Amino acid sequence: MILSNVSVPLLGMVDTGVVGHLESPVYLGAVAIGATIFGFLYNGVNFLRMGTTGITAQRYGADDYDGLRVSLGQALIVAQLIALLFIVLQAPLGRFALGLIGAEPEVEGYALEYFSIRIWSAPGTLANFALIGWFLGLQNARVPLLIFLTINLTNIVLDLVFVLGLGMKVDGVALASVIAEYTALLVGLAFAARELKKRAGHWPMARLFRVRAYAAFFSINANLFIRTLALMFTFFFITSQGARMGGLVLAANAVLLNFAHLTSFALDGIAHAAEALVGKAVGQRNRKSLEESVRLCLKWSLYFAAGLSTIYLFGGRYLVNLLTDLPAVRETTMIYLPWFIISPLVAVWSFLYDGVYVGATRAREMRDIMLVSTFVVFLPAWYLLQGFGNHGLWAAFTLFMASRGIGMHIGYRRRLLPSVGA
Repeated sequence: MILSNVSVPLLGMVDTGVVGHLESPVYLGAVAIGATIFGFLYNGVNFLRMGTTGITAQRYGADDYDGLRVSLGQALIVAQLIALLFIVLQAPLGRFALGLIGAEPEVEGYALEYFSIRIWSAPGTLANFALIGWFLGLQNARVPLLIFLTINLTNIVLDLVFVLGLGMKVDGVALASVIAEYTALLVGLAFAARELKKRAGHWPMARLFRVRAYAAFFSINANLFIRTLALMFTFFFITSQGARMGGLVLAANAVLLNFAHLTSFALDGIAHAAEALVGKAVGQRNRKSLEESVRLCLKWSLYFAAGLSTIYLFGGRYLVNLLTDLPAVRETTMIYLPWFIISPLVAVWSFLYDGVYVGATRAREMRDIMLVSTFVVFLPAWYLLQGFGNHGLWAAFTLFMASRGIGMHIGYRRRLLPSVGA
């Protein structure tokens, strides 16, 4: 899962690198804004992945093979309904998002072009979320790796073909993403069919097409949805504030967000392992197994966080230079890089406990902690520190990540752990 997750921000780096070497920073800013909008939309419904993992892992621990089919079927059905809603509402969604960011007119025009193409990836993207969550719940990380690699390798190759080969701009980057998602979906569905053949059971159709049968699914995922919206609001706010500081800061923050995403996806790899292990332990009501899983995942999370900080410390300038050859953007980015050298060691706790809480399906607690971290810590911190400009923005983000980790650690010790059996 670490390999799977790291491939996602690496793809973002390729997108950034391809347009970052074009003749104008306008394209880089447009792709950054477009990617932020889709990050908000798609991560806003990432409950399809998280909720499916926790539910599936607990049913796997209880040997409920009919329940495994229900968890997959319900997630895929909900995924397609949400994707249809996105496509139908694409025009107002695009205008509203771009209006909130408030970028320069030329950047906004290219960002809208990117949005209008990539929105058609929604059915494939959301179905892949459901499939990845389901396989993780089965403690099968190889298929998610294949799905991620199919998405990212296809996307990278098509980025190069469309932009460098055919001379396309942001439209080429967006089209590459659309094709890649559907290619990966075919791979995921093929492996899901093979997985189900190995597990005796049948499809309880009433639990797929009766609204009341979705009560548990929606109870968990509604809270995860609110939690994820608050998280994505934070990233959206960062991009928006960067845009208001000018095109140069916007471009620099676009490069820096690649470091944030790389940290997130690398540490989330271990968190996804925690989801599967914790979910199975909770399904078995095995407290000892739960504690052992959390300790093991914490140890490896700290190792990787330290490794990332070391890479950013000694190789940060090299990575920045890979992403853009615009001298002004490079130098502006380096001014704020120190925040990302310390970030992995601050953020590691929140990533680990996200996995623990997802596996235990404690979505309400995740929601509450995220809301406090966003609206009681992040926004007030930004308000008090905005006199420091972009440094104040990244300082507020660092406090936000620390708050999440502290809150979830307290909740784990006081509430989650005592609720599991012997």
